[in-house]
Amino acid sequence: MIRKTNKFVLAVCVLFASIIASTSFAQTIKIGVDGPFTGGSSSMGVSMRDGVRLAAKEINAAGGVLGKKLELIERDDEAKNERGVEIAQELINKEKIVAVVGFINTGVALASHRFYQDAKIPVINNVATGTALTKGPSFPFKDAKDVFVFRTSARDEIQSPMIVNEAITVRGFKKVAILADSTNYGQLGQADLIKALAAKNITPVTTEKFNVGDTDMTAQVLKAKSAGAEAILTYAIGPELAQIANAMAKVGWKVPLIGSWTLSMANFIDSAGKNGEGAIMPQTFIQAPTTPKRKAFIEAYLKEFKPKNDRIDSPVSAAQGYDSVYLLAAAIKQANSLEGDKIRLALEDLKTPVVGVVKTYNKPFTKDDHDAITDKDPVMGIVKNARVVAAKGQK
Repeated sequence: MIRKTNKFVLAVCVLFASIIASTSFAQTIKIGVDGPFTGGSSSMGVSMRDGVRLAAKEINAAGGVLGKKLELIERDDEAKNERGVEIAQELINKEKIVAVVGFINTGVALASHRFYQDAKIPVINNVATGTALTKGPSFPFKDAKDVFVFRTSARDEIQSPMIVNEAITVRGFKKVAILADSTNYGQLGQADLIKALAAKNITPVTTEKFNVGDTDMTAQVLKAKSAGAEAILTYAIGPELAQIANAMAKVGWKVPLIGSWTLSMANFIDSAGKNGEGAIMPQTFIQAPTTPKRKAFIEAYLKEFKPKNDRIDSPVSAAQGYDSVYLLAAAIKQANSLEGDKIRLALEDLKTPVVGVVKTYNKPFTKDDHDAITDKDPVMGIVKNARVVAAKGQK
């Protein structure tokens, strides 16, 4: 009889413990965070992740959302498409996330987003800029009744005209070369550049391709030089961009380097050194305290993560990551639900403005437009003294 009683007591204790564990689990809202935290894209990925962490910490300190704390489930996709797919399946099926933020590389995002779309889990893509992620004939969900992919970065369709305008209209060049990497990011960006050039009746004198990891761009640079290019337009990431700048110095050729926002990456600025000075690019955020929100964000970020020389490795990534969490939190609060479809509907019709680092988001999304950044938001930045500052005439 005693043994039976002990077994009964044990069973009750186990059941009680499981209820407590379940209750504890229910007190958090699981948010997936996907990005490259190692490798050549890591300066973007880590900065984004830290911006996300900072926002989640602030929100949790203020009481969380719907009385629950945000729990970040972070995964390193290593900038590999196949790894992004594995992470998507794990976050959906095992971790049971409510939503996901992140994505740095367009290829990884394109490979991963379909799983979240099928599972009706909202995605806020906060760094990847490939136009096809939210727009255009190549957008994979254009025929879907409801789309669960949103974005807080400036798509290439916005950046490319800005790059071309700087080269053709502002500086008056007629001959430009395009150097782009072989990834989805590079090739889709190149296509947008060619389209923007065509709108000004300009054809690039040459388009040169290279692979991620290539360490010598001399051949590509010499082809651009021999074609008479007055400027090089780029679509790539930091390490390879540095190789372009260094190859130009190697052959004694100095023309402006104008490209996508990734020319602001720390591993471009540091690896190119003096050869990267003067590179110019679109930016949604420059590390300068130009608004009270930006001042507070910069101070909090530097205090929390203590980056070298008080310079955020990728300010754009950090700011957009930070803002994406606040937008998601606002949608969950408005929806008063953790159901993906209700969160999506709230994102498409946010009632209350969200004061972010990049901007104040006043109804940033609609049913038909899931891009929070418009062509009015980015400014041109320029590399000076190993930092990105606002280009002349920009605020």
